[in-house]
Amino acid sequence: MTGFDDNDPRRPAGNGSGGHAHGPNGGVVCRPGAKPHWTWPKGGNTRRVNVALQGGGAHGAFGWGVLDRLLEDSRIEIEAMSGTSAGAMNAVVAADGLMEGGPQRARERLDRFWRRVSVDALTSPVRRSLFDMLFSAWDLDHNPLLMFFDMMTRVVSPYQFNPMNLNPLRELLADEVDFRRVRGCDCVRLFISATNVHTSHAKVFTGREVTVDAVMASACLPYIFQAVEIDGVPYWDGGYMGNPVLSPFFNCRSQDVLLVQIIPIERHMTPKSAREIVDRLHEISFNASLIKELRYVDLINQCLRRGDLKGAGFRELFLHNVSGCIEFEALAPSSKLNAEWSFLTHLRDLGRRAADEWLRRYFDQIGRAATMDLEPFRCGMVDLVMPEADGSLVKT
Repeated sequence: MTGFDDNDPRRPAGNGSGGHAHGPNGGVVCRPGAKPHWTWPKGGNTRRVNVALQGGGAHGAFGWGVLDRLLEDSRIEIEAMSGTSAGAMNAVVAADGLMEGGPQRARERLDRFWRRVSVDALTSPVRRSLFDMLFSAWDLDHNPLLMFFDMMTRVVSPYQFNPMNLNPLRELLADEVDFRRVRGCDCVRLFISATNVHTSHAKVFTGREVTVDAVMASACLPYIFQAVEIDGVPYWDGGYMGNPVLSPFFNCRSQDVLLVQIIPIERHMTPKSAREIVDRLHEISFNASLIKELRYVDLINQCLRRGDLKGAGFRELFLHNVSGCIEFEALAPSSKLNAEWSFLTHLRDLGRRAADEWLRRYFDQIGRAATMDLEPFRCGMVDLVMPEADGSLVKT
């Protein structure tokens, strides 16, 4: 089924009416003619989780794989998803599929979306060169057009080299996702983050605010695309201030948050070329907001354990993570532009295996305890000093 945005004249008229029928995994879907709707089955021995999806271009296919494995498991119910850039795209495609027909349909829609990305990329001149195919691991470092474009973006803005503000990915997303249905989604909550250009604050689009423009704002790299204006406010990529945002999960019923990481926090090689230095700066920038949010969650959790926030409405969050950072550290950053189907499915399979391993090892911990070690983040930045009840100070 092809999705249409609210004002698209191709959108079928009428909401229809009719009863409901049982769908996949015991959920409910509407019969033909009714408003598409599916809900998680009541009861059962399911574990409810929230999923936080990082962005990273084609590397977002890893997040596709993680979602694919979670949706395959009838023991898992996804309450909410937070996404940035490619993570936001994964989230809205999955939400649309869930509303349309449940977990199996969401898996099919994710597969179709990434296939479309791959097909559209066949016409792009920014592809792997023969040298890259023979001597590198999925990167585009020897593509002369990429080198030229990389240099051009340092001296020419997207307002100059792309004055019409063309972005084929926007058309693909609007065609693949029924955003009216997504905005009415009540089987999973969405939190899509973007960066307010004027205030430097993170903007979280949720509920009725989730539109194709909101998702494109979340994926708007400022040196490639013009800022996306929504209600007169310009936005850039959400990764600068929330990659992804975690704080909205404090308002969810589930205390469990599965963080899907695809941007390496650590690298063991010192960048020396100009491109390597810029790429590493981008990684540090996109991880800075995540590290701060992890420290914020950790601080809240510690305060709750000490009883400092009684009556404040907070509950401890149990953080978990599925990370592809070891694999991504071995890839050149230019591979984020590689949308070959073989590469995308390779990343999908990595995500599936990582999620499968997490489920195998930690399923019984869901709802009981965190499985993500926050010690490296707690000590990796400025130490926080908290007062004890007796007035003494203790480092957290």
